[in-house]
Amino acid sequence: MTTQTWLDTIQFNQDGLLPAIAQDHDSGEILMMAWMNAEALSLTAQTKTAVYFSRSRQKLWHKGETSGHVQQVHDIYLDCDADAIVLSVTQIGDIACHTGRKSCFYRRLNLSQSEPTWQIEAPVIKDPKAIYGHTLPTTAASTAATNETLYASTPRPAVDKAQISDGANILRQLDAVLRERKSANPDSSYVASLYHKGLNKILEKVGEEATETIIAAKDLASESTEDSSDSASTQQQSAQHELIYEIADVWFHTLVTLAWFNIGSEQILAELARRFGLSGIEEKASR
Repeated sequence: MTTQTWLDTIQFNQDGLLPAIAQDHDSGEILMMAWMNAEALSLTAQTKTAVYFSRSRQKLWHKGETSGHVQQVHDIYLDCDADAIVLSVTQIGDIACHTGRKSCFYRRLNLSQSEPTWQIEAPVIKDPKAIYGHTLPTTAASTAATNETLYASTPRPAVDKAQISDGANILRQLDAVLRERKSANPDSSYVASLYHKGLNKILEKVGEEATETIIAAKDLASESTEDSSDSASTQQQSAQHELIYEIADVWFHTLVTLAWFNIGSEQILAELARRFGLSGIEEKASR
């Protein structure tokens, strides 16, 4: 007679997996969702640290094995259908998301408008590049908002217009994050580390990103040929995205510069609005 174990109670799906939701032990905030197979769940129970199963890599992964952001497991809860679990965890480093945020659920659907739009609600605590040594793919909107530059060889997702429909709101959110980072621990945030290093370092980054923008623009120009082959089209698209991301980096670091002087982005928008409808010659003469 086979002895039934606690794992036999669980209803894994046809792939031998079940969804696991990590929840902050103290606040109850939902941090992330990942998949577990029987081995991952067993190791999680044994080690009292979260172990998940990567569907893309087809292997186990210990949360925090690269980032150091381990999840210490206090309790494991099984739902009524026995096909999903909740982990009550303490998140080391206070970062669960690969984008450098506390929670993976950082976008809220704004239902107050006729057309609902996703809005970023949580700031980046630490630049993913500082965590992993490189930046991981994310949506175009959060890329622009958090200075997360992707590799040129990485396919970029299409931009959802709903994500960027309110540019002024994104700038206001960035202003708030940048103000907050001025008093943050320099070890906890890329922006805080820039503030800690001083104005010269911030300006150095503005110049560096501007130079990279020039290079990206030159690369795009060189890719803009009459060759209509699929490979040429793919290279041109990659070069175009690279230029967009480099300009996003320039914008981001100029906003950091403004925040250093306690100048909000709305003042820049007001100045641009003042110039609207003026010719360049008239505007220059009015200075």
